[in-house]
Amino acid sequence: MSEDDRELEPDEYRARAGIIRKMVPGANLAAVPAARELGESEGRRLEFDFFDDDAVLKMLRLRYLDQEKLNSAGMWLGIPAAFALVGMFVYWGGYVQYWESSKNQTLYYAACGAVVAFIVLLYVITLTRHWGNRPRQKVRARAAAYRAIAHVAVRHGAELPEFYPHYGPYPFAANFHSDAEELELPDEASSR
Repeated sequence: MSEDDRELEPDEYRARAGIIRKMVPGANLAAVPAARELGESEGRRLEFDFFDDDAVLKMLRLRYLDQEKLNSAGMWLGIPAAFALVGMFVYWGGYVQYWESSKNQTLYYAACGAVVAFIVLLYVITLTRHWGNRPRQKVRARAAAYRAIAHVAVRHGAELPEFYPHYGPYPFAANFHSDAEELELPDEASSR
């Protein structure tokens, strides 16, 4: 059985690239005074308890689902766009620039411009839909703060797994929106 098919244990989550990792208990982070202080201040700001193991595990699992949705949207849009752009370039290089009249070349360039504009529009819509989703931004903001708390704990002597929590920072689209709804894990939503 591959790691992709394996069920998660109660204290596990999927990190970057679907790798399964164990969550570090909140007590380990809270044992470091600087991390506890940061966790409490960020907890007030982000309305979240960074030392509640169940809440943190849920947040880490939601963060992974958010990343997967964004990657999936990028693949669904990126692969066809790449084929279209390569096809236009090959057709231009092999036929249009040598054998078409200047009027037909102008029409071809206009059509290519329209296709590129359409692809850019689809990218903007996709990015807005995924990055601009306020509940998902709320999860990202909390995940970024949790990562910072873990890094402070390591800098002050805590023994955590290397690169914990095993995902990168969110330099954008990690805004906290207090009024945004809380996301639920798919299995929690279906049990209601």
